[in-house]
Amino acid sequence: MSLFILLDAAIGYMGAGIGAGLAAIGAGIGIGRIGGSALESIARQPEAIGDIRANMIVTAGLIEGVAIFAVIVSVLIIFLT
Repeated sequence: MSLFILLDAAIGYMGAGIGAGLAAIGAGIGIGRIGGSALESIARQPEAIGDIRANMIVTAGLIEGVAIFAVIVSVLIIFLT
């Protein structure tokens, strides 16, 4: 019986680690794509730099918020398992 409890905890830790890693990778890819698209948009329409920059910062902040939420959930899984 104790072996199953240890395996359950190990699977929880492994899932939390994988979840935190995927959240960080996903946020990095998302923010990279936003930055690349914003630079391309600015190159095409230099007069719209202010609007593009503002939208880029808001969107990057939303992506980081989701990533931080995912990491917090993963940490809670580690401490509550």
